[in-house]
This record gives sequence, C-alpha cells and structure tokens, in this order.
Amino acid sequence: MRAVLVVNPQATSTTAAGRDVIAHALASELKLDVVETQYWGHASDTARAAVEDGVDLVIALGGDGTVNEVVNGMFSAAERGDRAMPTLGVVPGGSANVFARALGLPRDPVEATHRLLRAVAEGSGRLVGLGKADDRWFTFNAGVGWDAEVVAEVERLRSRGQNVTPALYARTALSCYFRMARRAPKISLQIGHEDPIEQLHSVFVSNTDPWTYLGSRPVHMSPDTTFDTGLGVFALHNMSAYPVLQHVAQMLRGRGKPHPRNSIQRADAGYLRVTCTEPLRLQVDGDCLGERSAIEFFSVPDALRVAV
Repeated sequence: MRAVLVVNPQATSTTAAGRDVIAHALASELKLDVVETQYWGHASDTARAAVEDGVDLVIALGGDGTVNEVVNGMFSAAERGDRAMPTLGVVPGGSANVFARALGLPRDPVEATHRLLRAVAEGSGRLVGLGKADDRWFTFNAGVGWDAEVVAEVERLRSRGQNVTPALYARTALSCYFRMARRAPKISLQIGHEDPIEQLHSVFVSNTDPWTYLGSRPVHMSPDTTFDTGLGVFALHNMSAYPVLQHVAQMLRGRGKPHPRNSIQRADAGYLRVTCTEPLRLQVDGDCLGERSAIEFFSVPDALRVAV
C-alpha cells in the first residue's frame, strides 16, 4: 500500500525522535513517503498531490489544524477530477487532538501508529460525515462569535511565543467573554428552511461530540451529534454571566441541555446560514479564517473513510 505521512514539525506533541520512530514503524509495512510541512497550506498541497498521484493512504501527524489541511487538500483534488479518494489516517501530535479523540484513537502517537497499522492490515475503517463552512471542510467544529474570537487571540499569543495550554485557552475565553458581553448581538441564524433567529451573540456548529476538550475533560455542547448525524448547533441569545456559567457547567457535566430562553440548540441539521450585521470572525477546526458577513454550513454524510 502506498502512503504519504504529512508531519507538522511545529505541532505541540511532535518531536524529531518521535517522528522518526513513527515513520520507521509505518515504513516497515507501507511504501511510505514522508513530508514535513514548511509553510501554512503545505499539508493541504501535499495531500492534494497525493490524491492526484493515486496514493492509497494519507496520514496526518500533527494537531487538528494539520488534519483539517490534509482533509481539505484531499477533497480539493478529488473535486477537480475523477480521482479516487484515499483513506485518511490520523496520528495525534497536537495539544487537543479533538478529531482523533472523537474517533476513539489513543492519545499517545506511538500507540495510535500501532492502531493505524493494525487497521491497515485488517482493512478496517469507518465512514465519517463532515461539515462545510462555505467551501472549507471541517471535521469537528466551526463557529462565529465567541469561540472564533478566542481562536484568533490564541493564535496571536502563540505567534508571540506563548505556549498553547488549556489554561491559556481558559484565560483567553474569559477575557473575550467580557469584551463580547458588552456588545450588542450581531448574528442571525437560519436552520434549514425555518425563519431566521435574530439577535444572537455566538453560533457554535458541531460535527461531533465532544466539541472540544479542556485538558482531559470533554466539553459536551451537542450530545446528540455524531459523525453519523447532521450538524449540531448551539447559539447564545444572552451573554449575561449567570446563564453563560450555567451553560458551561452543563457542558462540563456532559448534559449540554441549555435553557431555551437563553440559547438555541438543535441536532441533525443539514443546512445552516449565519449572517452578521458587520463582519465577524469565523473559526474552523480551531483555525481562524478571517472575517465574514455571511456563512453557509452544510452537513455531508459519509464523506470520508478513516482507518480506525
């Protein structure tokens, strides 16, 4: 089997020694090419070339951003011509690894590599549904508003040399909350063919649950959402401290059932449209994609085969 290993050397949990061990193990069973990413978009370019070259398996070694780039690169090649879509393999190497953990993969990269090799030998895998935000594929979540502001601020702090940790995310989420709580709601949400819901502060879109993790603790924003359903959506009407703290506590306890007066929650949605009275940031799988005034979200069932 021909395979390409796409390695992000800047990923939090990826070391040169660990990369070499993983590559050696994979090369013992696969005809393997290894590519280390050198710029933003390199993982996407590599995955696109792998599909065009007829590779059987594309393996992402890195965090969720690397996985997202690889997935988008694979689909960009498949959509441009009559190309067979390879299987995706994932070896977690970042700080959160939400997609890998949602698939039930081991957190340890070496253990995940052994699981991947066993899956390849046995031909085991599963089809997963994905989401799209306009033309950008996402594997586990996307959002407009609070979460996108947090992602943008964390990216800014990381560019200044700060280590990305759960504590940094928590502090940043708190500071962004206080900024947003003073603002007027600017978001409108349409679910399917329903009438738009106006005056929302944030819209969170899930492709699976847990939506993310705080360290080892899962955050359950849409418990009825899985890779086999449509999208889950959670939107905030009210940014007052008490209802927001209620929501956070429910999500950390795994309930994820907010009070309808303060928020909107829906599962198994096939289509969502978000419009903003002024451009707001959009995040997809933990990467900020800049500001948008309107975004369409789509659920795509059984979009991708993953070796598990």
